[in-house]
Amino acid sequence: MKIQTIFKLKLSILSKTKYIFVTGGVSSSLGKGIISASLAKLLQSRGYSVTIQKLDPYINIDPGTLNPYEHGECYVTDDGAETDLDLGHYERFLNKPTSQANNVTTGKIYLSVINKERKGDYLGKTVQVVPHITDEIKHRIKILGNKYKYDFVITEIGGTVGDIESTPYIEAVRQLRWEMPGSSIVIHLTLVPFLAASGELKTKPTQHSVKLLLENGVQPDILVLRTEKKITDDIKSKVARFCNVDIKSVIESIDVSTIYEVPILMQEEELDIQVLKKLGFTTLERTDLKDWKEFLAKMKRSKKIVKIGLVGKYIELHDAYKSIIESFVHAGAKNELKVEIVWINAEKITSKTIDNYLNNVDGILIAPGFGHRGIEGKIKSSKYARENKIPFLGICLGMQCAVIDFARNVMNLADAHSTEMDSNTPYPVIDLMEEQKTVTNVGGTMRLGSYPCMLNKESKLFSAYNEELINERHRHRYEFNNKYIDDFEKQGMKFTGINPESQLVEIIEIENHPWFVGVQFHPEYKSTVINPHPVFVEFVKAAFDNKENNEKRKVEKANSNL
Repeated sequence: MKIQTIFKLKLSILSKTKYIFVTGGVSSSLGKGIISASLAKLLQSRGYSVTIQKLDPYINIDPGTLNPYEHGECYVTDDGAETDLDLGHYERFLNKPTSQANNVTTGKIYLSVINKERKGDYLGKTVQVVPHITDEIKHRIKILGNKYKYDFVITEIGGTVGDIESTPYIEAVRQLRWEMPGSSIVIHLTLVPFLAASGELKTKPTQHSVKLLLENGVQPDILVLRTEKKITDDIKSKVARFCNVDIKSVIESIDVSTIYEVPILMQEEELDIQVLKKLGFTTLERTDLKDWKEFLAKMKRSKKIVKIGLVGKYIELHDAYKSIIESFVHAGAKNELKVEIVWINAEKITSKTIDNYLNNVDGILIAPGFGHRGIEGKIKSSKYARENKIPFLGICLGMQCAVIDFARNVMNLADAHSTEMDSNTPYPVIDLMEEQKTVTNVGGTMRLGSYPCMLNKESKLFSAYNEELINERHRHRYEFNNKYIDDFEKQGMKFTGINPESQLVEIIEIENHPWFVGVQFHPEYKSTVINPHPVFVEFVKAAFDNKENNEKRKVEKANSNL
C-alpha cells in the first residue's frame, strides 16, 4: 500500500506541468535569459520536456517595428512570430523550436483584453488591471502547459522588480502561486556588486530587491547571485538569512568567458536539483550533457583562427547580429576553428577605403537589414568578394546587394537597384513582393516564418545540407525580380534554391568562384549548439581554406624569390 501511494504521488507530480518563474532585480541585463536557458538545458538533460517563454513589459505588440538600437536583434520563429532575442538563446540551448506562445508582450495582453471588451465578453463590467489584465497574463503563461503538456514551463519576466511596467506580471505570478500550490517556484536573479574601494562584495542591493518582491506578495524560493568574484559561504549565509531562503538555494553565477559554460556552472551549483526538490521530485534522473561538454571541449581546443569580415550598419551594437555571432561560434566549434569577427561599418566603405577594410579577412558576410544607409558600401563589399575570390555569404539584404552588384558590374546595368532604395530605378532587379503591394500596416506584415526551398543538386548548398528540400525562416518584403532570371544566368549567376510554391528565388551562387552564396532566408535563426547550421559550417570551412591557400601562395612566392 505504501509503495502504491508513493507511485501515485510520483505519477501526480509528473502529470502536472510545473511552472518556474524567473525574475530580476537590482539591474537589467544580468542574464535572466541565459539562466533560464541553462536551467532548461539541465532539466532537459534529465529527460524532462521543457520550454521557456518571455514576458516583455513593453507596450509594442512585438519588437518587429523597433530599431535594433532600442531592442537588439528581432528573432523570428518557425510560425512567424517576431520576438525578443532571448528566444534565440532558448532555441540554441534546447535545440527545440519556439512559437508565438513563447513571447508575450504587454501590448499583446492589452490588445486582447480591449478586443474582448469591445465584443462584450466582460458582460458590462468595469475592465481593470486586476482581474482582467492579470487573468489574461495567467492565461498566456499556462497556454504552453495546457496545450503542449510540457513537464516544465520556465517563464522569464522582463525588466526588474520595482519597474512600473512589470507590476502586473508580478501580481499574476503571486496569484498563480496561490492557485497552483506545489506546482510553481520563483527564482530571483540579482546582482552582488564588488566595490573596489572597500574590496568587498555587497549584498545590500540583493536584500532591497528581495524586499521589493516581498512587498508585491512574492517570496523567492531560489536566489541566483550574479557576481564577478567568488561568493563565500558567509555571504551566502547572510543572503539566506535576510531573504528567507535556505543556504542551498543561494546560487552563485560568476562571470564566465562564454555563455555556453553557464549550464555547467549551474549544474555544479546544483540549481536544477534545488528546483526539482522544491517541486516535490524525490527521485532524480541522471543528467546527460555529453554532447554539450563535447561542444565546449571543441571550443576550447580550437586554436586556429579564421577572420570573417561582417559588413553591416549596426556594428557598434553587436546584439543587432546576436544570432549571426552565435552561429559563428557553433560553426567554429564544428570545424575546430576560432572565428574572429572583424566588424566593418558599411557606411565607411568607399572605392578608396575598401581595400583597407577587406584585404585581411578570410571571408566576407553582408548582414541583413533594412533601408538605404550603408547600402552602397555593402554593394561594393559584394563586388570586392566576387572579384577577389573571397568566400562570401549574403543574408537577406546581403543577398540582394550581391544581385545589385552583379547587375551593375557584370551585366552593365549601371542604374540597377532595389525599389526599396530607389523606386524609380530603370532596372528593378530587387522588387517588392507581390503580396506586399497592398500592405499598409508596418507591424507583423512582412513575409515571416518558415518556408520551403528546393535545392539544385549541383549547388554548393546542396552539398552543405545534403538534402533537396529544406525549410528556412524569413523576414523580408523585397525579393529578386524573376523577370531578370534568364539574363543573370547567361552571365554566370545561378539560382540554386527556389521556393516550390511561389517560385521565389531563395539562393544565388556564382560560377567560377570558390564559395559565393547569397540566401534570402535567415540561416542564423536555426543554428544551435547541437546542430550548427550547415550554411555557416560550410562558409567558415571555405573561409579557412581560403586563408590556407593564401598562406601557401605567400610561402611559394617567398621561396621563388630566394
